[in-house]
Amino acid sequence: MREGNLEAPTRHPIDWKNPLFYDRDDCNRELERVFDICHGCRRCVSLCQSFPTLFDLVDATEDGEVHGVAKADYGQVVDQCYLCDLCYMTKCPYVPPHPWNLDFPHLMLRAKAIKHSQGLVGPGEQFLASTDVHGSFAGIPVVVQAVNAVNRAKVTRNALDSLLGVHPDAWMPELATKRFRWSAPKQGTATDVRDGERTPGRVVIFATCYVNYNEPGIGHDLLKVLEHNAIPYVIVEKESCCGMPKLELGDLPAVERHKNANIPVLAKYAKDGFAILSAIPSCTLMFKQELPLMFPDEADVQLVKDAFYDPFEYLVARQKDGLLKTDFKRDLGKVSYHIPCHGRVQKIGRKTEEMFKLIGQQVKVQLNTVERCSGHAGTYGVKTPTHPVAMKIGKPVFKAMAKDEPDFISSDCALAGHHIAQGMSEAGTPPKALQHPLSLLRYAYGLE
Repeated sequence: MREGNLEAPTRHPIDWKNPLFYDRDDCNRELERVFDICHGCRRCVSLCQSFPTLFDLVDATEDGEVHGVAKADYGQVVDQCYLCDLCYMTKCPYVPPHPWNLDFPHLMLRAKAIKHSQGLVGPGEQFLASTDVHGSFAGIPVVVQAVNAVNRAKVTRNALDSLLGVHPDAWMPELATKRFRWSAPKQGTATDVRDGERTPGRVVIFATCYVNYNEPGIGHDLLKVLEHNAIPYVIVEKESCCGMPKLELGDLPAVERHKNANIPVLAKYAKDGFAILSAIPSCTLMFKQELPLMFPDEADVQLVKDAFYDPFEYLVARQKDGLLKTDFKRDLGKVSYHIPCHGRVQKIGRKTEEMFKLIGQQVKVQLNTVERCSGHAGTYGVKTPTHPVAMKIGKPVFKAMAKDEPDFISSDCALAGHHIAQGMSEAGTPPKALQHPLSLLRYAYGLE
């Protein structure tokens, strides 16, 4: 049997509706098999806390082998995985098509799903993963003021720690005074559809919970860029959460409910020739990878997958089609740009970095690209037990982002951006400004 794998990794569908998927004993046998391979390799030790946790458990046994680790302790490894996919996509030499068929993240997903199905996930974690529930308070003036005040006050943050398990020192997003879907034009002014060789000529925007409820400015900046480039756009008529927070929790039936709400709507746009854009990498990945693997036989899911784009993936392809304006007017100066994990694993390349370099051909941009996990990983970065770990994982990123005292720090993942800003401040190198890459693109164009 050959050692390692030189072929591109492939993903098998997630057989989550098979009753055997939820068989704990069968899952434990597969966990032991995979853990034994990981223990013999240890190439992933620097990625997240799952692997150091596993190796510490193994090293504490009498003979230093996986069979000595108690099955009850496997959950310690599972709880540290936040499904970033980096081990699968960038490190593991034993992923399919290698005969050892190792898919660590989706095995962790299986274990999480079993835990959730047995009612072992607490109400605080359930609530944190319900982004469209607590986001529903956005745009209600009195409620927004109250919620944002709670986020800022030490005494109420201590209460959130007790009630929801939210670490009192963790950065938490504020609710927006106006939701993106309430404040954005339902469609743009451009009407001339110019299809390119690589890109459809019109776009539909999937707002996402975060842009809609927390930072609508990111969405508005995307619309301004599309308007400037005369790309016709519309906002998705109706949407639900993409399901990623529920996936990370192992609540797969909830993922299916969100899929049932979103796919029929998005499939209509895909059939009409729209490119579907989402400004949050995790949401984009959900439609590009996780849902197609969970529902491989549903034609509309696969249709939406093929129509879905990261914004910079679309814009760079548009430029290669000769259909993107490059009339940049404002210098960006020094920019430290972070590539988030859920952007890296989309298999699209460094499209945001390509855009920054394109901008740099017209105006001044000194780019510092950092390609490493920030440690935030959605709810992982705010939970009481894991926030300190998230800050530890992010330390190399915080240091790298501070190089040359940048004028802007930026990440396609807005949550990672704020996490990095917090880490830099705690390290004594606070950033001058934090801006999303779409906001920097709008600024470079000279748009207000």
